[in-house]
Amino acid sequence: MNDIQRGHRPEVLFVCVHNAGRSQIAAALLAHYAGDRIVVRSAGTAPADTINPAVVEVMAEIGIDLHAFGAHPKKLDDDAVHAADVVITMGCGDECPFYPGKRYLDWVLNDPAGLDVDSVRAIRDEIDRRVQALVVELTTSAT
Repeated sequence: MNDIQRGHRPEVLFVCVHNAGRSQIAAALLAHYAGDRIVVRSAGTAPADTINPAVVEVMAEIGIDLHAFGAHPKKLDDDAVHAADVVITMGCGDECPFYPGKRYLDWVLNDPAGLDVDSVRAIRDEIDRRVQALVVELTTSAT
């Protein structure tokens, strides 16, 4: 019996530098696909003031309104890492904290900062593919 079958909802934390692009896309997509089966958080090591407007636009194209979702850049703190079962880093390198016993994945993805909408759309689509695989991995044995 796995954790989900025992009633434990896995917790996933997406971390990038500014928490204004990649990690916001990933968190919104995971929440969209997993619903209440997975606890989803995102944070940044040096959060921006606002989410990248191109990210907001490409997410709206697929029906996800980041502002209605309550998305905003957040500062990474130790509590979020401690609570996570899986920490997915996206370009924060040595700035991302490491805690023994946590499962870490490093998703190498282009930073959408300064990119045009077509380029950000491609990043969204790659994150979407990875998030869908993660949902299957974390929930398959529970169903």
